[in-house]
Amino acid sequence: MRINSWSEDDRKLLVDTIAAEKDSVNFFWNCRNGRVFQLCGNLFPEDISDPFAYLSSSKFVKETSLAAFRMFCTRINNFIENGTEESLVSADFSMRFSEDENYRMCHITVVILKDSDNKAVSFYVTMRFFREKQIAERRILDNFTSDKSPEIFANHIKRMMDSNPEREIAFIQFDVERFKLINDAYGEKSGDRLLKYLKDSLTVICSDEQPFARLTADVFMIVIPFDEEIEIIDFIHKLEQNIGRIYEGIEFRLVFGVCIVEDRTAQTRTHGDNATLARQSVKGNALNNIGFYNGKLKNDLYHQHYIEDDMKSAMLNNEFVMFLQPKYNISTGKIIGAEALTRWIHPYKGLIPPAQFIPIFEKNGFILNLDQLIWEKACKTIRFWIDNGVEPVPISVNISREYLNTFDVVGKFNELVERYNIPIRFLEAEITESYDADNTSDVVRKMKNCGFTMLMDDFGSGFSSLNMLKTTPFDVLKIDRGFLSEFMESERGRKIIAHTISMSRDIGLDIIAEGVETGAQAQFLQNCGCDVAQGFYYSKPIPVEEFNRQLHEQTAERTKK
Repeated sequence: MRINSWSEDDRKLLVDTIAAEKDSVNFFWNCRNGRVFQLCGNLFPEDISDPFAYLSSSKFVKETSLAAFRMFCTRINNFIENGTEESLVSADFSMRFSEDENYRMCHITVVILKDSDNKAVSFYVTMRFFREKQIAERRILDNFTSDKSPEIFANHIKRMMDSNPEREIAFIQFDVERFKLINDAYGEKSGDRLLKYLKDSLTVICSDEQPFARLTADVFMIVIPFDEEIEIIDFIHKLEQNIGRIYEGIEFRLVFGVCIVEDRTAQTRTHGDNATLARQSVKGNALNNIGFYNGKLKNDLYHQHYIEDDMKSAMLNNEFVMFLQPKYNISTGKIIGAEALTRWIHPYKGLIPPAQFIPIFEKNGFILNLDQLIWEKACKTIRFWIDNGVEPVPISVNISREYLNTFDVVGKFNELVERYNIPIRFLEAEITESYDADNTSDVVRKMKNCGFTMLMDDFGSGFSSLNMLKTTPFDVLKIDRGFLSEFMESERGRKIIAHTISMSRDIGLDIIAEGVETGAQAQFLQNCGCDVAQGFYYSKPIPVEEFNRQLHEQTAERTKK
């Protein structure tokens, strides 16, 4: 039976029933002509044309819920302007219906009436405060939708999957990158408000068919049905666009991991674990913040586990060995320096290549321990040369950018030079230039002020560019092996290398070419004005004992002359 066929008494009974609900506000909003009809409550003035805009600029929505509420308003406006397939949306916010009462949790339900183009023409809105029992139930729900107690969340997911038997299912997990640094910089209360904002935002963005939960700390999970994989990317981009990247002055970045369900009989935790692997695979990646799970990620995780299981014992057992790769003067063919590199000689697995453990150490922070070990080994070697009458050459050691904000690199270098009583010119430092240039430059300048020679490593890769040469504080530019090999293949590329070397020398930068593998490359570099090179054409990284022998022979030969 339609309402327009009701008797006047029935209509009056309906209005009286709605009006009797003291903890709610009910209204119709005809958005086409800007008219609001209040069925109960007196929340809006008579001349209001947009009730949601009015609420977002009033004191009726608590400040901590305001950002999420405004996101909800944006979503409503999008229904009006662009249309929607949805017919009902809902969300929860902390609100009050008069300025003399306390804020309480309020559930808003919006029924959408649309035209033939699916654009909203009017809304029926119910705003109802939660009763104490409902609030208690929601707290229980929150506690039992975590990763430790996933029963209710798993049941929500199962119901959603059962109702979408023909559609694909994706588990999307995300967290706030370097959330601990946010807590340290802004305080835990600010961090907690950011997490609440994220959770409130999900109540606005996710539909009833997209169950979500906060798992642990700053980790959230959303499960969505989809037909094409592009829908997953679109959903994540929509989520990022709505949430933004700044909250209360805090800049943050979300990192996502996606697992597409292949076996619906597998446990929810299995899909969640796979999404975790995908999320961890893009940690620290400045260019990509969305990872997709595949079998290779699981193999990578196993590899990471055995590396991390062995790293501390390897340090105690002296399994990390310093190798030296000679740097040669192209004209004379003499060794004029060396770069200190790490090799892991495992007692059972043999030689573990640096590419298999350095990236893991950079992520988990162990790289600081390894770097300090190599710094000290380099100083011991220089001291050995001096004590044994061998003419020393500078050794350059690597400084990882991961800890520049948290560790006194300058103090450590000064302490090592003083402890081993070596001339400061023989200990050089290499840092890869990056998009985080200001922080790197600050450390470089402090090192230079103390007398250390600073080398910009891997120029021509990643974020380094000619633009950096304008203000760089470095002393030496190391041309990346990839830059050299790629640009040597064409006449235009060779001109770029030649002009890069010429310009660098003009502004007072010395040049070292890495990855020199052929005599033709060496000759070309010399013709361009580059005097120093390292690479397999001259020598691969060699044990310290072998380097000592070569340096001793070079010293003896020079003494004869």
